[in-house]
Amino acid sequence: MDISPKIDIVFKKLFGVEENKDLLISLINSIVSDKDQVVDLHLLNPYNPQNFREDKLSILDIKAKGVNGKRYNIEMQLTDEADYDKRALYYWAKLYTEQLKTRDDYSKLEKAIGIHILNFFSIPGVTKYHNAFHITERETGFLYFKDLELHTIELNKFQIGEDDHINDIALKVKTSLDRWVTLLTRNDLLKSGNLPEQLDSPELNKALHVLEVMSFTEKERELYEDHVKWLRIEANTLKKAREEGREEGREEGREEGVKKEKRSNAKKMLEEGLDIKLVEKITGISREILIKIKNNFE
Repeated sequence: MDISPKIDIVFKKLFGVEENKDLLISLINSIVSDKDQVVDLHLLNPYNPQNFREDKLSILDIKAKGVNGKRYNIEMQLTDEADYDKRALYYWAKLYTEQLKTRDDYSKLEKAIGIHILNFFSIPGVTKYHNAFHITERETGFLYFKDLELHTIELNKFQIGEDDHINDIALKVKTSLDRWVTLLTRNDLLKSGNLPEQLDSPELNKALHVLEVMSFTEKERELYEDHVKWLRIEANTLKKAREEGREEGREEGREEGVKKEKRSNAKKMLEEGLDIKLVEKITGISREILIKIKNNFE
């Protein structure tokens, strides 16, 4: 079975285990500034397949602590949930405050860096796919609160077409982050040991090999297939909503189209027997509304 590393469970099995810590270090270093580069790190929540025996909705982010004390949280976000910006800040705040134990002094707090890899368009009017955010003074741009840093990686802005050949893609690769984004978006075109020069690196070859031999438990496979199914539904939803929005010529038409299609897709998933908690998580529709939808067709 061909598997995609941008599905969150695969992402964590690839980057969130001890034996692949070098891959996570390489990914982080391709994103953060020179002063925040990682030499070594400790995984704070390593991937554990036991999590899926009882709860297939386990949070699939990766938390790590560098040898200098800095904290990193890396998350693959599959769908554009409501209030994503607030959610990103909330998880950054948790990463920062979790450092302190009872009676600890505030001086023990180290910089916390959130890295959100997004499978959707998030920042309007900005064409570059990697953006870094800090708190700065409004008029002077002075950076005072240095411990807060959030990165967004919008995969869809990397501009790899479905019909692009591997050599066409290689020409777009200029940085190490470009290499990782190529893996996440078009790993189906890449083969370990046979990469163009621009993509060839020990880390990328190892990542491809890990994907080739990766196996799933029954619970993991179920979660993976549910997320793949949702991505297909989400892609069709957004395409139809964009078309409806253009026809109506106003933003509220597009938003209403998205809402209508999401409820329709939620109904389809519930009819197919998907767990109501999973449908709530991936659609953003409240449990109360999902129960009503389910009761209606039952």
